[in-house]
Amino acid sequence: MSELHDLTALEQGAAIRRGEVSTAELVEHYLGRIDQHAEQLGAFVTVTAEQARAAIPSGDGPLAGVPTAIKDLNATKGVRTSFGSPVFADFVPDFDDEVVRRIAAAGMVSLGKTSTPEFGSPCYTEPEGAPPAVTPWDTTRMAGGSSGGSASAVAAGLVPVAQGSDGGGSIRIPASCCGIVGLKPTRGRISGAPMYGDPVGLATNGALARTVRDAAALLDVMAGRAVGDPFWAPAESASFLSACDRAPGRLRVARFSDPVIADAAIDPECLAAWESTSALLASLGHDVVDVGVPMPRDAVPVFETCWAVLTALSFVNLPAEKRALLRPLTTWLSERGLDVSGPEFGLAVGELRRVAARTLAALSSYDAVLTPTLAVPPLPVGAIRNDDDPAADFEAQKRFTPYTSMWNVTGSPAVSLPTHWTPEGLPVGVMLATAPGGEAMLLSLSAQVEMAAPWVVHTPSCW
Repeated sequence: MSELHDLTALEQGAAIRRGEVSTAELVEHYLGRIDQHAEQLGAFVTVTAEQARAAIPSGDGPLAGVPTAIKDLNATKGVRTSFGSPVFADFVPDFDDEVVRRIAAAGMVSLGKTSTPEFGSPCYTEPEGAPPAVTPWDTTRMAGGSSGGSASAVAAGLVPVAQGSDGGGSIRIPASCCGIVGLKPTRGRISGAPMYGDPVGLATNGALARTVRDAAALLDVMAGRAVGDPFWAPAESASFLSACDRAPGRLRVARFSDPVIADAAIDPECLAAWESTSALLASLGHDVVDVGVPMPRDAVPVFETCWAVLTALSFVNLPAEKRALLRPLTTWLSERGLDVSGPEFGLAVGELRRVAARTLAALSSYDAVLTPTLAVPPLPVGAIRNDDDPAADFEAQKRFTPYTSMWNVTGSPAVSLPTHWTPEGLPVGVMLATAPGGEAMLLSLSAQVEMAAPWVVHTPSCW
């Protein structure tokens, strides 16, 4: 090896167990890279160097002792958690989220908090008072959102793996923009304790990694119910990492490229990625079948009602002087949410459940579904954000991400895989999804794709 960050997260864990490298050496290596690159990339909002150096990792799992990072939407005890907003610029929680506790219990060492937009709402990461998160493949272009800081950090080799969260595509969008793997698991696979901030069930924590196996190993760390969880996925009999070593068998893969939630023109490079992955799946022995869009367009306003209410819930009790600090998009969305009555919200949640059921029924004869991840490759920073017209901002987000939110509605696992690069060197992802509870099969299939067409040979110039 030439550099420690050339090793995958699993290879680093194995090297620690063999005594070839120490956690302290890895921490110093990555802190050096953060110091060198993080500001230009907008990847971190808080670096916890001293806590990382003082950590004494425990655990004996495959990622024990491996550095990582936590998205700034997740509460971290004693470490500033701003939720991407100046409203909470000085907020230091006195508790950890359950997912943060699990990462620490597995012996992983957090190097800090990664950048996110205000309350994780937009599909770009341009928080107030901090540099925008950009893709390391072209630092004039966005890293996507809302887990943009985590994705940029992993893609640039500032951490080997990172936790993110996804309520409408917020792991998969930046994974595509940054040329890495982004895994959103089944609803309830990872506990939302102790805050349970999403009563609709759209959002979940998940993994950002360079390889499928690393993503699976991080899912093993984070997965599992906590006492009191309102819903949860049944425990698996074997690890998700082991699923990557099993052949998926011959699968029926549905595919479509028509946009789901908006009338969007799909960039030829995104279609090329989708077509080439379709051909690869067929060459691997799978039956690839064209299907129509399984979710009706009239589900979009129902989703938007729920999304607006969730935005409003983020700060409904804030005093007026704090609300004045909010971004125009947040204010606009929250005002929409506050205009929704309790019965209207309940009806919207119920209809979203019915839409999910009909969508899953339409796809029930297929093992997996293939679409592009995004409508276009990563856009220039600021191309979507429109503080003067938040409604136009919101519509532009929908055109950029017309596929991802469908799987938040159904609660299905979905993964973005970096299978394509444009002639200009920009990464383009494709998305695979399956029925709820199907992570093992999805990881098995994704690992097969990765083995047939490896992507870790691609690295950005800062690598």
